[in-house]
Amino acid sequence: MKFASLASLSLSLSLFVIAYPSVAADKDQCGKVTLADMNWNSATLIAHIDQFVLTHAFHCKAELVPGDTMPTGASMIEKGEPDIAPEFWSNSMKEAIDKGISERRLLVAGKALSEGGEEGFWVPEYLVRQYPELKSIEGVLKHTKLFEHPEYSDKSAFYGCPAGWNCQISAGNLFKALKLGQVGFDLVDPGSGAALSGSIARAYERQEPWFGYYWAPTAVLGKYRMVKVDFGVKPDIKEFLSCTTQADCLSPQVTMYPPSPVNTLVTASFAQQSPEAMGYLGRRSFTNQQMNQLLAWMEDSQADGEMAMEYFLREHQDVWQAWLTDAQVEQVVQALKRL
Repeated sequence: MKFASLASLSLSLSLFVIAYPSVAADKDQCGKVTLADMNWNSATLIAHIDQFVLTHAFHCKAELVPGDTMPTGASMIEKGEPDIAPEFWSNSMKEAIDKGISERRLLVAGKALSEGGEEGFWVPEYLVRQYPELKSIEGVLKHTKLFEHPEYSDKSAFYGCPAGWNCQISAGNLFKALKLGQVGFDLVDPGSGAALSGSIARAYERQEPWFGYYWAPTAVLGKYRMVKVDFGVKPDIKEFLSCTTQADCLSPQVTMYPPSPVNTLVTASFAQQSPEAMGYLGRRSFTNQQMNQLLAWMEDSQADGEMAMEYFLREHQDVWQAWLTDAQVEQVVQALKRL
């Protein structure tokens, strides 16, 4: 997924989850269901998992359709299709989603990522083992010389978000609020998401210091153990929305990044059609650590969503079996044997 900005996706949307009673439904009640297969790895993985489980545990006729955040959200509101967006970064189109929910066209079935999307300034874990004080921004400020600049010997490097991405604004404003420039740091534009992740990989291979912005869930944080630097304050949502994420913010204040809600969005017609499947979608959720590890496996294995789904269902039964009844688990297990 091209990272539009976890920051800009975060926060002000107060979605609510409607709980449906567990009712005994005919096994064919689910009927035909369409799921948006979004074009980034975590979303396509969840979509394939949902398709397999809905097909074999709930007897749905589940079909994947291509999707992306903005067009999928608009189509669900205006046309009532697809039925399910398994991983939806809701605040990317907050006003439209709010309206769709208020008009009862859309519902939030549950959280795709239980902790929400995560952003922060990070340092490698091996560096923190050597300098424990680097867990806090005060410690980083005391060790600026550790973080050598790739071009200027008299500066220290802070790797920011690539130019053109919305997260460049929040990272830049927090760089200013933390007064990193005043202690010798230079805000380095990596040029691309690949170059940013490559800088972390290169530092790890050489066991060198690294300090910069990154987000989760991602394959990078699944492969490389990083520590999020504590700014010494809690997230200030008002400050974050009104200033940190705004390009014209003149006096940014220090705040930790608030989590970004990442939900499973469904149409009202699907919720009425299959309450039991809604119950599954409400229970199906991943922690960032779980998803980071799965994304790392996908990248290393060059796996698509279907391959990753099969890997997850075979190798992580302790996770997904908690989402289903014993009878449903057995149906999924038997279906896996037929693959």
